[in-house]
Amino acid sequence: MTHALAASAIGFDPYDFARTHLSAAALAVLDRLRVTLERDVQPLMAEAWETATMPANVLEILVALDLMRPDGLSVEEADSSLFAGFRTYVLARTDVSVATLYNAQAGLFRTAVRLGGTPQQVAELDAQVRSFALRGTFALTEPGHGSDIARGLATTARRDGDTWVIDGAKRWIGGAATAHVLVVFARDVADGQVKAFLVPREAPGVTLQNIDGKIALRPVPNAVIHLAGVRVAEQARLPRVNGWRDVASLLGVMRSDVAWIATGLQAGALEAARRYVGDRHQFGRPVAGFQLVQERLARMLGNLTASLGLVVQLSAQQDRGEYVDAHSALAKMQTARLARETVALAREVAGGNGLLLEHDIARFFADAEAVYSYEGTHDINALIVGRALTGISAFV
Repeated sequence: MTHALAASAIGFDPYDFARTHLSAAALAVLDRLRVTLERDVQPLMAEAWETATMPANVLEILVALDLMRPDGLSVEEADSSLFAGFRTYVLARTDVSVATLYNAQAGLFRTAVRLGGTPQQVAELDAQVRSFALRGTFALTEPGHGSDIARGLATTARRDGDTWVIDGAKRWIGGAATAHVLVVFARDVADGQVKAFLVPREAPGVTLQNIDGKIALRPVPNAVIHLAGVRVAEQARLPRVNGWRDVASLLGVMRSDVAWIATGLQAGALEAARRYVGDRHQFGRPVAGFQLVQERLARMLGNLTASLGLVVQLSAQQDRGEYVDAHSALAKMQTARLARETVALAREVAGGNGLLLEHDIARFFADAEAVYSYEGTHDINALIVGRALTGISAFV
């Protein structure tokens, strides 16, 4: 079994989900990505985490692979939720910050443009987004509103002739400092509905403040964005976002991305733990040979495999055009919960050394807390699922 796992194009995949659902060409792309990450990116990440800086060449390495439209794949498969999911899995298996860096563009920004923009906007912008010639980020969360953002969103947009005037603030916006445009969600003062705008980062009235002191996703810069009388043209609005229902549709797609991240980070934690216990000797034998250690490794693999089953089926549904908010919420809730347990077990089998960056486990242990919280906390996603189960909303 160990040999079969080591031979997989994506790392751990004991039930062969990837080979079952993807073409040979897609598997080759993922295998090339995995090898590149192991060789060129993983060795950089301990220092990146320690210094809270993302090495500049990490994004260059990923962009060069052309992962959103790789050679040999049909457009349909390249744009499928399944391929994007397995791509995210391989990225997060290396490092959650690396997956977040790439998915801020390939997931959050691209999804907002493709689902929120007109066909003309998509035709004009999508190739630039795929090549990273146009970099963007997703600005929804606010300083005073996270879980209650649906009703509490306070950033406003006021129509003034052919322009809009935006005032407010956003918080926890990843990659804002290097983005060309910000997808800003604001409430139209005329009708009270939430709308979305492509706001140039360097537009007059936009100021950014870096968030310091994070204990997770340290190489990813997060910012507070202040918007004071920022003017954008009507052409910069994404017209297919005309209320919270449309924003929720975007989030339903994006939650599946986060569920894949939660699954991939479990793979990374398990692989780091297996490496450690194989190398570490105590009482004259490898730690990997102790019964309690093997039990914990088996539980970690069980959590990972269960998570893979959830996200694969969710993405397969989405590729059939079935987007159910409760399904995305359930997958994100469960995979993030299992990720917390998996990284704790990884840290446990490594003992005190599990706290050191040099063994890789500590990064996954800390980053699981961020994944547990963003794109809907456990409780918010549970209430979405609970509403679908009972037909009664528990939201205030």
